[in-house]
Amino acid sequence: MYPQVINAVQQVDQAFMIIFGISIVLLVGIVGAMLWFVWRYQRKKHPQAADIKGNGLLEAVWFVLPTFIVLGMFYFGWTSYEALRSVPADAMQVEVTGRMWSWAFEYPNGKRSAELVVPVGQAVKLEMTSTDVIHSFYVPAFRIKVDTVPGMMTYAWFRPEEEGEFDILCAEYCGLKHANMLSVVRSVSHDEFEKWYAGAAPAAAQGGPDPVAVFEGQGCTGCHSLDGSDQVGPTLKNIWHREVEVVEADGKKRQMVADEAYLRRAILEPGAEVVEGYDDIMPSYEGQVSDDELRAMLNWMKGAAAPAPPRGRDVAENEGCLSCHSTDGTVIAGPSFKGLAGSDVDVLEDGKEKQIKADAEYLKESIVKPEEMIRKGFDPMMPAYDYLDPKDVDALVEYIESLGSE
Repeated sequence: MYPQVINAVQQVDQAFMIIFGISIVLLVGIVGAMLWFVWRYQRKKHPQAADIKGNGLLEAVWFVLPTFIVLGMFYFGWTSYEALRSVPADAMQVEVTGRMWSWAFEYPNGKRSAELVVPVGQAVKLEMTSTDVIHSFYVPAFRIKVDTVPGMMTYAWFRPEEEGEFDILCAEYCGLKHANMLSVVRSVSHDEFEKWYAGAAPAAAQGGPDPVAVFEGQGCTGCHSLDGSDQVGPTLKNIWHREVEVVEADGKKRQMVADEAYLRRAILEPGAEVVEGYDDIMPSYEGQVSDDELRAMLNWMKGAAAPAPPRGRDVAENEGCLSCHSTDGTVIAGPSFKGLAGSDVDVLEDGKEKQIKADAEYLKESIVKPEEMIRKGFDPMMPAYDYLDPKDVDALVEYIESLGSE
C-alpha cells in the first residue's frame, strides 16, 4: 500500500480497514456456521428431517446486528468522503485538463506543466475537466480518484506531507493509448517550489518559452514523439517541409508540404487536414497556447537548420494577410500567394475586364489600393493597407515573390 502522505487519507484508510475487518469477521462467521451446521445436522445423526420452529431472539439479533453494521460502515465511509471533499480555505488552486492521452496542469500565474509540482505541507485544490472524453484522475498515494468530464468541472484536494514523486494514472478506459496517460505529482520543498514557480511565467524567459516544455506542458508529447518514434500521431522530429498526405474535412486527399502555414493550422485547426493513417482525435489548441508559445513550437519544428523567416512573412502574419491568402496554393478568401508573382491575372478596372502581369508594381498597388483593380472571381472585400510603411510593403512583395511564380 502507498504511504499515507496526506492527512485525509488516514480517514479513507480507516474506513477501508473497518469495512475490510467487518467483511473478514462475516466471512469467518458465515463459513464457520455453515461448517458447524453441516457437522451438527449431518444425515448420519439426523436421518429424519426435523421441523425447527422460529426463534424470536435470533430473528431480532439477525435484524439489529446488520443494521448497526451497515450504519457503522456508512458513518466511516461518509467521514472519509467528507474529508476528501472539504477543501481548506488556504488551498492553492491548480487547473487540471485531461485529454487523449495526457494531463495538463495550469497554475494561477499561467504556468503550464505536464507534471503536478506542489510544495510540501501546502493544501492543493485541483479543478478538473476534460477536452474530449471522460477520464479519471487517479493518484493512489493521495487516495484520489475523480472523473474529469467534458463541459463539467470536478474537484479534489490533497496536502503532501513529504517530498517525493507519486504516480498519476487514468482509471477510466479512454481509448487506444489509455495506458500511456501517465504523469506524476512531484512534491518539493517550499524554496524549490518558489524558484520553479517564479521562473514559470510564459513570457519570463528572455529567449521566449522553452519549446520542449511547451510541447510537454500542452500534452503534445502524449501523442507525438520528439525522437522519431511512432505514436498515436506522427512524430514531430524532422517534420519541417516533410511531404504529407492529408485527408481534408470533405474527405478529399491531397499531398502537402509541412510548411509554417500547415503546421500552424495543424495546431489550431487539426480537424481541417488530418494526416492519412491517423485518426481525427487531436483537440484544437486555439486559445490554449499563446502567440509566444506557438512561435516557439513552430521554430522548434523548423529545426536549427531552417532559415530565418523573411521579414515580409512577419508583416503578412501581423497584418492578418494569411487568414485570406494561403502560401501553399490553396484558395481561401483571396488568391494564394504561392505562384502569384509574375503570373497573368484577370482583373476588373473601372468595371472593364483585362489581363495584366502580377509584377512588383501590381502587387504593391493591390496591397495599398486593392479597390483599384479587383481580381476576377474574388469579392472586393480586402481592406486598403495604405497605412503601411513603404519598407513593409516592399518586404511583403519580396516575400510573395519568394514563394515562386508560375
